[in-house]
Amino acid sequence: MSKDSKVALVTGGNRGIGYELVRQLALNGFKVILASRDPKMGHEAVQKLKESNLDVSFVVMDISNQESIRQGAITVSERYGRLDVLINNAGVYLDENEKLLNIDPSVLEGTMTTNFFGAYHVIRSFMPLMEQQGYGRIINVSSEYGAMSQMSSPGVGAYKLSKLTLNGLTRLVAAEIKGDIKINAVDPGWVSTDMGGPSASRTPKQAARSILWLATIGPEGPSGGFFRDGKQINW
Repeated sequence: MSKDSKVALVTGGNRGIGYELVRQLALNGFKVILASRDPKMGHEAVQKLKESNLDVSFVVMDISNQESIRQGAITVSERYGRLDVLINNAGVYLDENEKLLNIDPSVLEGTMTTNFFGAYHVIRSFMPLMEQQGYGRIINVSSEYGAMSQMSSPGVGAYKLSKLTLNGLTRLVAAEIKGDIKINAVDPGWVSTDMGGPSASRTPKQAARSILWLATIGPEGPSGGFFRDGKQINW
């Protein structure tokens, strides 16, 4: 592999924003690894992208399963020996619009397992690949629902808490990492995907564009920030 072709990995890459992120990274010359927990859907997505001559491969990774993440990291290390860009895009939205204390606790636990612990374990497992080359760009796909101000209004409590803690993780990791490794959180807005529903105002293409600039920022670029459409927003 030539020295200048960077490797990117996108979790939840088989549909919605994730699929569009994979496509746009590949169009921009990245070797892209599409990670998905569903092998059939993952392979189908990769085949579709390969028909457009894009350099995309598949790795099965269920981010609610630590062993699956560990195996994914081993596969990427063996196959590429590096990782330059990591996008934590996979997420779930399990809330019924009830009060947090009234929902079944399993809804909160399941949401945190994927949206928070999933991202945490992925970062932890892939960080060594970035540290060994002293370079990395990590992007956590968050939500404006994760802003502290959103905690003052009721509803969607499990999802809100999961994104609030993802934002906290972003800042903590930014404070801890050394070298030219940057981590940021981004709010893609309300996007017409399976999760966002058909009436959402933004396309996955617009959402991906608002995220991807963080994949190619230089050493002077931001770290530990929360962004929407390239502008910093409040935690």
